[in-house]
Amino acid sequence: MSKTISIGNAGGYWGDDPNALERQVFGGRLDYISMDFLAEITMSILQKQRSSDPEAGYARDFLPMLRKVLPKLMSDGTTIITNAGGVNPQACALAIAKLAAELGLAPRIAIVYGDDILPDLDRLQASGIAFDNMEDGSRFEPVASRIQAANIYFGAAPVVEALKWKPNIIVTGRVTDTGITIAPMIYEFGWKLDDWTRLAHGIVAGHIIECGSQSTGGNFTDWEKVESFDQIGYPIVEVSEDGSFVVTKHKGSGGLVSVDTVREQLFYEMGSPTAYITPDVVADFSSIKLEQAGKDRVRVFGIRGSEPTPLYKVSMAYEDGYKSTGSIMISGPNAAKKAEAYARIFWNRCTGPYEETLTEYVGYNACHRSLVHQTDGNEILLRLGARAKDEKDLRLFGKMIPSLILSGPPGVAVIGGVPKAQKVMSYWPALMPKSAVHPKIALYEKGELVAEKQVTDTPIGNFKPNELDAQVATKASMPIEKAVSEHFKPASVSLSSIALARSGDKGDTSNIGVLARSQEAYEFLDTFLTAQKVKDWFQELCAGKVTRYQLPGMKGFNFLLEESLGGGGTRTLRIDAQGKTFAQALLAQKVSIPASVVNKKD
Repeated sequence: MSKTISIGNAGGYWGDDPNALERQVFGGRLDYISMDFLAEITMSILQKQRSSDPEAGYARDFLPMLRKVLPKLMSDGTTIITNAGGVNPQACALAIAKLAAELGLAPRIAIVYGDDILPDLDRLQASGIAFDNMEDGSRFEPVASRIQAANIYFGAAPVVEALKWKPNIIVTGRVTDTGITIAPMIYEFGWKLDDWTRLAHGIVAGHIIECGSQSTGGNFTDWEKVESFDQIGYPIVEVSEDGSFVVTKHKGSGGLVSVDTVREQLFYEMGSPTAYITPDVVADFSSIKLEQAGKDRVRVFGIRGSEPTPLYKVSMAYEDGYKSTGSIMISGPNAAKKAEAYARIFWNRCTGPYEETLTEYVGYNACHRSLVHQTDGNEILLRLGARAKDEKDLRLFGKMIPSLILSGPPGVAVIGGVPKAQKVMSYWPALMPKSAVHPKIALYEKGELVAEKQVTDTPIGNFKPNELDAQVATKASMPIEKAVSEHFKPASVSLSSIALARSGDKGDTSNIGVLARSQEAYEFLDTFLTAQKVKDWFQELCAGKVTRYQLPGMKGFNFLLEESLGGGGTRTLRIDAQGKTFAQALLAQKVSIPASVVNKKD
C-alpha cells in the first residue's frame, strides 16, 4: 500500500476559532497541522508591538491554544507548522519553551526567519532593488520614509530544511500559506524542488485548506445543505506520493466536504487561473480535476505546474493618514427617509479637509448599493466615515456624531459613543530577486539555541505568464438603473438558481469566482455573464476595470474587479472592506434564464 500523509489546518487567520486546534488534535491523529495567523496589515501591528516590547511581535493567541494540546501532540508525534512567529519567531519559540516547561515537556522548536527586511531597506535599495508597486507601477520613493513593515513571502524550502531536525513545532515569520502545507509533503516523500507537477498538487492542497473551514462548509453558497455548523470540522488533506490528495474532515464533526465546497474555495482570492504564482512553483488551476470519493471526501488530481519566477513578493505597510467612522441607529417608521435626512444634516455641519468621506445605510444598501432591491427596513444603521492626512482634522468629525441625537428626526440612538481617529496603514506590494536574501532557520531545545543555518536552495526559475484570452471591461455601458432593471420583471430568477459564487480580495482588487451548477448553465453564463455585464452591475462599487477568465474544467469564471474596495485593507472606509459580500450581490441579480437551464443540475 502506497504511503499517505495527513495534514490538517486549524486556523485560517488571526481571530479564527480558538478551539479549532483542540478539535483537530483530539478528533483523530494527524501527521501535521498547519495554522495561519498573518495578513498583510497584521505585520505592521506586530512591528509596533515589538518596538515597544522586544519580547512581543508574534501571535500570542497561539500559546493558550497550544497549552491545551501540547501533551497530546507530543505523544501522537504530530508536528505543528505555523506562521504565528510574526516579526519575532525567536520570542515566540522561547515563549513556547517556557509554556512547555510548565507542563513538564521539552519539545524541539524550529524557527524560520529572515523575511523581515525592514532594517535592510536602505541597503537593498542602494543595491538596485526598486520596490516599486507591483500592481500599479507607482514609484517607491514617495512612501519609502513611511514604511512600517516589510516582509518577504518565503516558500517551503526553509520549512523543509527545518523538518530535517525533526522538531515538534515549527514557527515561521512570513512564509506563504501554501508553503507551510506543502513543506511536509516535500520532506516526507522526498520530492525534488523541480518536480513541478507534484509541487503544483501540494500548492493546490495548501490553497484549499489555508482558510480553515471555508473548504468544509463555511461561507458556502448552499449553506442550507450543511447539516450543522456546530463543532465545524476543519479541513484535512490525505496526500499520496504522486501528489494527488483527498480533502476531508474528522468523522462526526460539523460542516460539509463536497465538490462544490472545494470548488468554491479554489476560486477564493484567485488571480489568473493558469498562473497561481508561489515561491515554489506556478500552479495551473485550470487543470484541476475533482471527484466525490465518499461522504465528506473529495479527490483532487491532474494538476499541472511550471517553474517559479526568480522573484520574491514583498508585503509592505506604510503610514497613510487617519480615518474615523461612527454610527447612529435609526428606527422606523420611514427609517430610510430619516437616515438620508440625518446624513444631510451631518455633512452640512461637519466640513473639513477630508481626503474622502463615506455614507452607508447598513441594513438598507451599505454592501451592495443599487444591486439590491431596496425596501424600507424597521431599523437602519447610518454609518459615516472620513479620511484625512492629520489626526486633528478628524476631531470635529468625532464630536459631531453624538451631537446628532437631539437635533434631527425622532427615534435614534448613538452606537459606540464618540469615535476615535485611527492611523491608516496602507498596503504596498513589491518584488525583489530571490538571490538578494536567503531565509534562515534555527533549532531550540529547552529554550536554548542548539543549531542554526542559512537556506540557499530556494527554487529560482524564469516563469513568465502568458497573456490569456480574457474579457476586459473598462467602463460601464449603461446607467445602473438600467443594468439592474430585470430585478422588477416577474419572470426573472436569481443567478443563484444556476450558479455558486465566492469572493475575496487582494489589495484594492476583489475577485468573484462564479461556478455553474451544470454544463448547460455554464454555456448560458459563458454568453450572458460577460466582463461588461459585471462592470455594469458593479459600477457603483468598482472604479477600475473588470477582467473575466474562464475555467471550463471546473465550469467556472473568475472575475477580477480592480479599484473596488476603496483602497482595501485598513485604508478603506467601507463596512465590507474586503469584498466578502460581492459574490452574494452577484448571485442575487435576477435575469431571464431558460427553464431548461434552471431545472438542470449535474
